[in-house]
Amino acid sequence: MTATLPAPVAERGVLTISEQAVERLAACAVLEVDDVGGAAGRVLGVSLSGEDLDHSAKVSARVGDGTVTLDVRISIVYPASVARTTEKAREHLVERVEALTGLAVTRVDLTVTALHTTAGQVRRVE
Repeated sequence: MTATLPAPVAERGVLTISEQAVERLAACAVLEVDDVGGAAGRVLGVSLSGEDLDHSAKVSARVGDGTVTLDVRISIVYPASVARTTEKAREHLVERVEALTGLAVTRVDLTVTALHTTAGQVRRVE
């Protein structure tokens, strides 16, 4: 019986993670945070289909030299604290993207595009 040793690291090749792959990972990861929802597409600042918690978050990623920067658009459930929720989202994005890709996240810019009331909470004036 012969044993085959793995090739040295330098001979195994190069791993390249595309910006699109990082964007998809980050879009899924940010929705793991409580009170965070997706953002609808926009043209000239106007929502195309209405902000919806069920949409995915919109993410742009820039990858280079083993680092990544993220620009993320989300919505938040009202009355959650925007400051606390975005800080939790930022920390979670850094943790998950670094764990899943091995890339260092150097910057996360978050834009909150809408606040939503929880489903079933309709208020009327009588």
